[in-house]
Amino acid sequence: MRRRGSDSASNSRPLAPSSENHQVCGTPRGRWMPLGKDGRLTLYARTDSGLLRWTQRSPGGDRWDGPDFVSIADLTDLTVVQGADSYVHFLGRRERGGSDGPGVDFVHAVQYQTGRPVTAWRSLGNFHRDREEGRKAGAPAGAVDAQGTLFVFARNAGRGLQVRREGKGGKWGAWQDLKGAGLAAEIVPSVTSGGLVEVFAPSDRGAQQWRQGEPDGPLLIAPPLPFHALAGSTAALETAPGRLTYYWTDANRTGVVSYREGTWPVPVGGQPGDGAVVALRTTLDGHDCTVLAQRGAGGTLLIGLCGTEGEQGGVWWSDTTEECVGDPALAVDGHGRVVVAVRGRDGAVSVVRQDAGAGLTLSPHWHRL
Repeated sequence: MRRRGSDSASNSRPLAPSSENHQVCGTPRGRWMPLGKDGRLTLYARTDSGLLRWTQRSPGGDRWDGPDFVSIADLTDLTVVQGADSYVHFLGRRERGGSDGPGVDFVHAVQYQTGRPVTAWRSLGNFHRDREEGRKAGAPAGAVDAQGTLFVFARNAGRGLQVRREGKGGKWGAWQDLKGAGLAAEIVPSVTSGGLVEVFAPSDRGAQQWRQGEPDGPLLIAPPLPFHALAGSTAALETAPGRLTYYWTDANRTGVVSYREGTWPVPVGGQPGDGAVVALRTTLDGHDCTVLAQRGAGGTLLIGLCGTEGEQGGVWWSDTTEECVGDPALAVDGHGRVVVAVRGRDGAVSVVRQDAGAGLTLSPHWHRL
């Protein structure tokens, strides 16, 4: 395996305190509020020249340090991925100008521990040799299997799926074409508790999926499913050992649906706007529950709640009235409480956590970072 936990100056990018010159322009794709091994949460946001980071000062606490600034220029997209080892991986799509026009490549960096430096960014190249085709490459998505192998996925110019794996010792394999056709730009990879990677991608032909049959095995494409999701709306959540539940906004925007293999999609309501449905599994009052979050059609944060795999019994939705731009974030903190983060129209990131008491009641007091 590659060397882990290194924070040496030769491999790390120092963090600098942010200033007013680094304004939030968006939140990353993926889970942009991960929980570290030490029980502290970290928040990430994009700027026009890198990313900002806020770190919870103590597990479950109200105080946050930051923002710290990590420089990476020319990013068009940024995705945050966390493995079972708690390492946080950053995957970026970078578009740079040149004498023969803009060139696109993918970049990768890692944060091994909460609050520690981010490694230097490394280019993963582009699967297209032709510069013009390379510009059509989609945003990266990623997953980390049980062995700590990072999988990087992206849509190619032909709207099929490409993957590149980081092998033992940090050595990267070549880009591989996993086929597929008509894919939307957003790819949704997941890893089950058994360590198997699964990929879901909306397409013109319906939902397309790839699965591993065994750890370290090849990703095999399955027949398309006759279901159509709004691009960028899909989330995956393991709701039983080895079983994933997918949530997405119906392509006609009639509401959110849930889907598990071998079943038909179940309407679960909501009044979704654009962006992803974010899903979290947690225990509330001793019950296994699923929490959903999404930007609503009115531009505010919607929260849904149901028993895990109990969507047919109904999902209870509430409008927090809190302004939400882009995808929200959900996490369970070091004290087992649900925490929610959103970005407002002014670029500010705000967080709120679960209040004491029965059920899921969020505090009325949002903390602006």
